[in-house]
Amino acid sequence: MNTIMRKSVLGIAGLAFAGGLAAGPLHHAATTPTVESAAPAAAVAVQADKPGVDKGKLIPHGVQGEQSSIDLGDEETANVKAIIAATKKAGLDERAAVISIGTSLQESKLENLGHLGDRNDHDSLGLFQQRPTSGWGTPEQITDPEYSTLAFLKGLKQVDGWQDMPLTDAAQTVQVSAYPDAYAQWEQQAADLVTQHWNS
Repeated sequence: MNTIMRKSVLGIAGLAFAGGLAAGPLHHAATTPTVESAAPAAAVAVQADKPGVDKGKLIPHGVQGEQSSIDLGDEETANVKAIIAATKKAGLDERAAVISIGTSLQESKLENLGHLGDRNDHDSLGLFQQRPTSGWGTPEQITDPEYSTLAFLKGLKQVDGWQDMPLTDAAQTVQVSAYPDAYAQWEQQAADLVTQHWNS
């Protein structure tokens, strides 16, 4: 278990902090990512044909590096929809949803995780692996998808230029992970999920 303490943007966002968030990807045998060298043609076609989504904002500079994807079940799909609903509630656009979903894909594989015992990174919980002891909220709040998304977005809004950053840079500025480049692999799947569910 990684015990590196990481400073977060929580102080900027108006929340107390005393450490960091999840120190890296959580590995679950049932959700082993599939690595892809490029976005599938079908996914690109869906993006191009879906009305009401500002395609230019989804991935402003293209994806960085090899992309991963996982199959989503009902729980993960419901959490995607909850993240999108919270993003809209916060008054933010599709790009914020892409960053939020990509971050959650890295941190929890879109599972609203409770305490994982010996596999836990400190006291990290929920979709974004936020820590109660770092000021993100109570365990009950952090494991509420709307609350945890709004807390993440509060930090994101304090990052100058987040709209035009690669996903991994924007996510890392909020999360301050020990694995700063790990978020990049989820940008295409996050964009595809926003395209699919933004207006559903």
